[in-house]
Amino acid sequence: MTIRHLKIFIAVAETGSMSGAAQKLYLSQPTVSQAIQELERHYQIHLFERLSRKLFITGEGRQLLSLATQAVSQFDSLEATMQERRRVSSLRLGSSITVGTCLIPSVIQELEQQFPDIQIFSVASNTREIEQKLLLSQLDAAVVEGNIESPDLVCIPVIHDRLVLCCAASHEFYRRDVIRAPWLEGQKFAMREPGSGTRRLFEQYLHARGIRVRITWEANCPRTLLNAVLANNVLTVMSSRLMGHDIARGRLRIFLDEAGDWDRDFKLVYHKDKLLTPEINALRNILEQYRSLNLPEGKSVGHLRDD
Repeated sequence: MTIRHLKIFIAVAETGSMSGAAQKLYLSQPTVSQAIQELERHYQIHLFERLSRKLFITGEGRQLLSLATQAVSQFDSLEATMQERRRVSSLRLGSSITVGTCLIPSVIQELEQQFPDIQIFSVASNTREIEQKLLLSQLDAAVVEGNIESPDLVCIPVIHDRLVLCCAASHEFYRRDVIRAPWLEGQKFAMREPGSGTRRLFEQYLHARGIRVRITWEANCPRTLLNAVLANNVLTVMSSRLMGHDIARGRLRIFLDEAGDWDRDFKLVYHKDKLLTPEINALRNILEQYRSLNLPEGKSVGHLRDD
């Protein structure tokens, strides 16, 4: 039994004859008769009584007509909805907090220019949570700075980034051109939450050098961390892409890690079995335009050394 059978049955019931249904559906009369016979055999009921060359629907037929009308209506609605979705492109885009803050709004703007009818849903969270959403097919693609652990996800480095140490004018480090890694011991920090790629990279750096710091602020919002740095005499580590305005105004001083341990890439991530749509391919091309990293220069920039 198929939707086609039901549509033929409804046409026969509405027109009251096989020939009328055939004319309405642009089918041959034998085709209509065969479909009704197949339905009757399938359900083992009589749908019509044939009296004096006329068709009269049976009680069982009226019951089927009510249900068939609902089923065909729902099917037609499904078809219309899916046909409409085929004409309207969509993208469920995830990002880690850093990427979502400094890049994704501009990326979405460019996607909307290329696909005027695109429907984009964007979610920003830490790398760990974005990874889970990709594995559960809740996202089509994502851009993250942290490490992806699942072998079922494809990771493509697309954008260069670098963490920097940051302090405000009230901090003892502000007037130094060079600071040493051991000086971080016992310092107060405002840091991202566990699960963040930024925090993980910094913790790996500290662990490798046996350095312990005091985390007195924890937040998943970069602006919250910067406000803590400006008001509460703490340090933070985050992407240099996030603080250009404050650096330009002289409110912050940053220190570049000379060892290069804080260099990293933002990665485009999607499931290995994901169909790469034109929207995902366009996303990758747009991200490539942001590949280069222009670090601040001048007296607002110092250096962090191991020795």
